[in-house]
Amino acid sequence: MMFETILFFAFSAVLVGAALGVILARNPVYSALLLVLCFFNSAVIWLMLDAEFLGIVLVLVYVGAVMVLFLFVVMMLDVNLEELRKGLAGYWPVAAIVAGLMVFAILDVVVVKHLGGLALRAAPPPPAGHSNTQALGEALFTRYAYPAQLAAVILLVASIAAIVLTLRHRAGVKPQNVGEQVRVSAKDRVRLVKMASEKRP
Repeated sequence: MMFETILFFAFSAVLVGAALGVILARNPVYSALLLVLCFFNSAVIWLMLDAEFLGIVLVLVYVGAVMVLFLFVVMMLDVNLEELRKGLAGYWPVAAIVAGLMVFAILDVVVVKHLGGLALRAAPPPPAGHSNTQALGEALFTRYAYPAQLAAVILLVASIAAIVLTLRHRAGVKPQNVGEQVRVSAKDRVRLVKMASEKRP
C-alpha cells in the first residue's frame, strides 16, 4: 500500500508539472508534447485505480489520434506568437478568476464533501465478474447521456472553428474557386493560332 501511494504521488507530481508546462511553454508544439506527457501520466493513474479501460482509451484515442490532430492544427494555423501574447496579456484578471473558481471547486470536493479531506484507504476489491467497461457504459448511456451529448456538440463546434481558422484569407495566396472552374468552357482554355509553315533550309 505504501509503494502504491508513493507511485500515485510521484505520477501526480509529474502530471501537475506537465500541466503547468502546457500553459507556460512559449512554443505551441512543446505545449502539445507536454500534453502527451499529461495523458500518459493520467493513464498510469487510471491503471492504478483499476480503471484499465479508461487508461487504454486515454492512450489510444487521445495520444494516438487527438494529439496528432492537435499538432497538425498547430502547424497549419501558423500562429503569430508575438501578436498572440500581446492580445492575451490583458486577460490576466479573467484567468485569475477562472483559476480561483477551479481551486475553490477542488477544495470543495476534497475538503467539504469528504469532511476533513480525502481518506487514503484501500478500496474494497471488486466482486467476481465485475467489468469496469460495462459499468462505465451503463453510467454513460443512462445517468450521463445528456452531458455526453453536450460534450459531443462542443467538440463539433470546436472542429468547425478549427476549420474556419485554417480557411482565413492570407496575403499572397491564390485560393481555388471551384465555381469558376466548373463554368469555364474549352474556348476559354485553348486558343488555336494559325501560322504559316516553315521550311527547313
